Amino acid sequence: MGIDAEDFRIYVIRPTLQKLDIHSPAAELLLMGTAAAESELGAFLKTEGQRTAGIYRMHGLTHRHIWDDYLAERPELASKVRGIASQHEFLNNPHAELTTNLAYATAVTWLAYVRHPEFSLPKTASTLLLATLWKNCYHLRDDMKVEDFIERYEALIESDTAVA
Repeated sequence: MGIDAEDFRIYVIRPTLQKLDIHSPAAELLLMGTAAAESELGAFLKTEGQRTAGIYRMHGLTHRHIWDDYLAERPELASKVRGIASQHEFLNNPHAELTTNLAYATAVTWLAYVRHPEFSLPKTASTLLLATLWKNCYHLRDDMKVEDFIERYEALIESDTAVA
């Protein structure tokens, strides 16, 4: 059993996006859907044999590229994200933050979308559009499909909240 979808939205995703000056119900739903598709909203945080971890199952290399290629050119945004990270743990093991710090993982996952050249999120979004964004901008591996996102989204999120 994972985290309650609406609690995750209200207490983790929304305040994290607000710290990044993002106020978008569609962005909240995209991140909720990502967590649902990747880890069943935290039902598991590490997959055996995978190099991904955390509620969003982000790959360590993606994490590094976000810092080196995206945030390095945006110091003000980098400062906001760094402020969300743990003070000591981030310096010792930055990838561990993807598992142990939900707000930080949420911020970095949002940036994984935003940095992608194909990313464009309208004010309102259907489940299919969210799933397509996830597949084209976040989950580039072949092990899951758009239909997997939709199935987990409907099972874990739609029952708790309406699509924006």
